[in-house]
Amino acid sequence: MSAREIDDYLANLEEPKRTTLQKLRQTILSIIPQGEQGIAYGCPAFRMHGKVVAGFAAFKDHLSYLPHSGSVFKQIPEEVARYHTSSGALQFPIDTPLPKALVNRLIDLRLKEVLKQ
Repeated sequence: MSAREIDDYLANLEEPKRTTLQKLRQTILSIIPQGEQGIAYGCPAFRMHGKVVAGFAAFKDHLSYLPHSGSVFKQIPEEVARYHTSSGALQFPIDTPLPKALVNRLIDLRLKEVLKQ
């Protein structure tokens, strides 16, 4: 895994997707600066303790935050209620970065899962 892979992924996106996801990347790195960056399942991802704990992806009409866990969103239904979620993705607008507090909460929950394994 390497940060260059994420650089390449972002370079191939049109605006405003690129800028919004660059902001999300910086938010993630501010929360887990020691996170290993790279691509997992074809999407930018961040590993801690050998496990992917956060990721994101761009689609035609939305962006997605990927916790790489099917149980994270279920733990905080009120905090993610304004977003469309599935078990593995939280969709958000292409021009609106996710709030840092929410990203911090999502990563915190995922890290707790990883450390219990």
